[in-house]
Amino acid sequence: MRVFVSPLPPVLAVLALSACRAPVVPSVDRVDLFSREIGRMEDQIALYDLEGDRGLRRTDFAMRDGLFYISDSQGEKIVRYTSFGDLLFMIYNDETNPPPLSLRPQSEDSSLVTRWAFPYPLREPGKIAVDSRKHIYAGDILPPDRHGVDGETRALLDSVILHFDSDGRFIEYLGQEGIGGSPFPRISALYVSSRDELAVICRLSSGWNVYWFDDSGTLLYLVQLENSAIPVPQGWSGLTPSVDALAAAPDERKLYLKVDYYRDTFDESTTTRTGSEPGVSIVWIMNVEDGVYSGRVEVPLADYVSTENGRTLASQRLYSLLGVIRGGRIFLSYPTEEGYSILVLDADSDTTGNQHRGSIRVSNDELRFNAFDLSAEGILSAMLASDYEVKLVWWRTDRLLGALP
Repeated sequence: MRVFVSPLPPVLAVLALSACRAPVVPSVDRVDLFSREIGRMEDQIALYDLEGDRGLRRTDFAMRDGLFYISDSQGEKIVRYTSFGDLLFMIYNDETNPPPLSLRPQSEDSSLVTRWAFPYPLREPGKIAVDSRKHIYAGDILPPDRHGVDGETRALLDSVILHFDSDGRFIEYLGQEGIGGSPFPRISALYVSSRDELAVICRLSSGWNVYWFDDSGTLLYLVQLENSAIPVPQGWSGLTPSVDALAAAPDERKLYLKVDYYRDTFDESTTTRTGSEPGVSIVWIMNVEDGVYSGRVEVPLADYVSTENGRTLASQRLYSLLGVIRGGRIFLSYPTEEGYSILVLDADSDTTGNQHRGSIRVSNDELRFNAFDLSAEGILSAMLASDYEVKLVWWRTDRLLGALP
């Protein structure tokens, strides 16, 4: 089924958000779970080359039921850890990785092996997701001779989804049409639902493609969102829309599209355009089955106060979309001097009144690289890196929903 998104009919005008000093918000306690050195050995993460002769590839991770699955693109391997840092298994490219020392090759009698390794010719494993069966879905890049080009959008088609079972054994690969299909455009996100359905979100120059598969790898829906079809609320025709991110709901066939709208700024004395500033942000909610927008949630701008040359300056910042959890709760964040401010909005409310706020701590020396994962229950995990180590941490941000009115 092909779902083409068309512009929305007129909707009610968006109310301008008044600026005010941000209230004091509670800090969510951080739990440092474990850390690993940077390197190519089996119990290390090759996040980047310490010799500096290779660029940073995209490393990703997912937390599911207290287990951490890391897609190590630079190391060309996928590993699974407990929350205590115990390495359980590794899928690795045996042409580029040294032989494992503490992990045993998986034998026919798997009951005798508790920590094992599987060779598989991974190239650049990137985005990763894990379903309730603990099956692993990971994006990977094909060799150049298998790349293609979309005849309509001219997008490079170079990616596939690798499907492994709960023990790390390869099952099949998914392409645009399903099992064994043609390559995807570059993959920007993977999501799995409570039905073990998989959403593959791809970014193109012309917009976004979302491929929605069932648990057997059959393509159910294709949503194609063109840049020209991004909704603009009535009364804000002078605003320029910009898509921040797309996220799939874990418990419904719905997509959440966060759009930031910018207005032009002018020099009052000369009426010359000087730039642009954020006007408003909206999260649009789309039903995947028919491509119709079923609701929207306004996102307030974050009030930010800074000091420069002894003067206090007030400004507003845009929140970024972290993801969506069960029950339609939308998680957003923006960076602060101490870490990040967290905002949770309720998708059932079309106003900005039903909010939960908090903050999390991340120090500047941990920002060599960082990636976040939001579980369906609302636990926020992060992979943070300094120059020589990688840390896995989490915050029980799910408790924000019960701690605040």
